[in-house]
Amino acid sequence: MTTMIELKGVTKRYGSVAVVDNVSMSMEKGTITVIVGTSGSGKSTLMRMINRLVPISAGQILLRGQDVTTAPATELRRGIGYAIQGHGLFPHRTVAQNIATVPQLLGWDKARIDRRVEELLNLFHLDPGTFAAKYPSQLSGGQQQRVGVARALAAEPEVLLMDEPFGALDPVIRGKAQDDLLAIQKQFGTTIVLVTHDMDEAFHLGDKIAVMSEGKLLQCSEPGKILTEPADPFVQQLTGTSDRALKLMSLLPLKGSMQPLRPGLGYSLSQTLNLRDALAEMIWQGADEAIVEDDSKVPVGSISMRHLIELGRKA
Repeated sequence: MTTMIELKGVTKRYGSVAVVDNVSMSMEKGTITVIVGTSGSGKSTLMRMINRLVPISAGQILLRGQDVTTAPATELRRGIGYAIQGHGLFPHRTVAQNIATVPQLLGWDKARIDRRVEELLNLFHLDPGTFAAKYPSQLSGGQQQRVGVARALAAEPEVLLMDEPFGALDPVIRGKAQDDLLAIQKQFGTTIVLVTHDMDEAFHLGDKIAVMSEGKLLQCSEPGKILTEPADPFVQQLTGTSDRALKLMSLLPLKGSMQPLRPGLGYSLSQTLNLRDALAEMIWQGADEAIVEDDSKVPVGSISMRHLIELGRKA
């Protein structure tokens, strides 16, 4: 895979205190890297150094192989989407005007801007005829969040930085927003760096998870490796131990754990589910065994509650 962002010995000091301390890591093109850690761990500062909202004290950050300090900061930021908790929408500009902010700065013509605004509103399930002329105060929290991400994506950036973007949302809306982000990231192939303190969010979204504590990077690995091979006691503590099996089950697809098809079963599951969600569905329905179907609703196997529990114990 192609490296989109590379950090080499990146440090940020305020006086004699290093809030980010000699961090090196790489982020591949078209992937989501989630940076986690407790409050004050340096995760937001690290991310903001990528678009130079925070100046680097030492080290180097490369974007597509080029040092980010070699381009004017304003030019760099126009090519990097940025979405934050609270959305940062301009209150006296309409939804359409908010989304059009960066394309206007880049000199896009009106027809191109209008097409992009309409495309993004439809993508985020916000009817242009209903929402384009509304102001942020007329939107729900979830709608504001979607507009904030749409604005960050408006100029078709290759890189999107997100700082606790879903932190203010209630759990139900938050889960939907996360799923929307995954679908959109897959569609556009955007490289996303997302900061959160929520480990469940990190496991749901991250191709890689970077764990920080007191300015240092403790581990940057795939979610499964973070759970099974924690590099530090703090990493193990952060990921939790009581629900470790369920977290691991959430990373394993039902498609790879099916049993042979048994006809005559009255309940079915989609093979796109992970093992944890399949277990939850079967418990909810009170089903001991279920048919597994492919995307076309064709039966391709079966799964039993007993087998799922065994897989969970081995996870």
